[in-house]
Amino acid sequence: MSKRYQVSFEIAGPAAIFTRPDTGAGFVSYPAPTYSALRGMFDCVAFWKSAYIQPVRVEVCNPIQFQRYATNYGGPLRKGNQVAGGSSYQLYATILIDVCYKVHGVVAESVAAPGNNNHLHALQELFERRLKQGRFYRTPCLGWSEFVPNYFGPLRETTHAREDIELSVPSMLRGVFDRESAGAYGPTFDQDVRIQRGVLSFAQ
Repeated sequence: MSKRYQVSFEIAGPAAIFTRPDTGAGFVSYPAPTYSALRGMFDCVAFWKSAYIQPVRVEVCNPIQFQRYATNYGGPLRKGNQVAGGSSYQLYATILIDVCYKVHGVVAESVAAPGNNNHLHALQELFERRLKQGRFYRTPCLGWSEFVPNYFGPLRETTHAREDIELSVPSMLRGVFDRESAGAYGPTFDQDVRIQRGVLSFAQ
């Protein structure tokens, strides 16, 4: 199975956040999606027990714009949750607005294929079919679940990488778990990540 089975999608929306873990309670987004965020987007469309889709690169198609954002939090960590009438509180964040990304990936093996089947090709076909049909296992989002996209589908000819974007991120979260599949908690980071001519490539 030396052939590379490639897949792509495009996602756009009014708001996004890909949180830097070093910002604590003051949520601040990276300037572009993380590897793990893109893995999650691929999995929203199609996944396989013995294979997964590995993000290879992302094209940033809109200017990078940050904006302050506040939302009411009423989740399980709010003060007084154990008692009826526990109060909500506001979360403040620095998010991205008006985002658009073209995401490219390649199907990779997590365990040996059952029965020596070509599970890489099968996952590629499943992904492309479901993406075209607009059928997803769960609703894709741009970071937080409230940031739903206004477009999620095949690549469009009208969008292109912003070649004027040149950025360097000293350290960027790669993954939350120590393995691509069925892993334990163990965050990993990529160092000196560069967005060149609007393209962020992930080390293999």
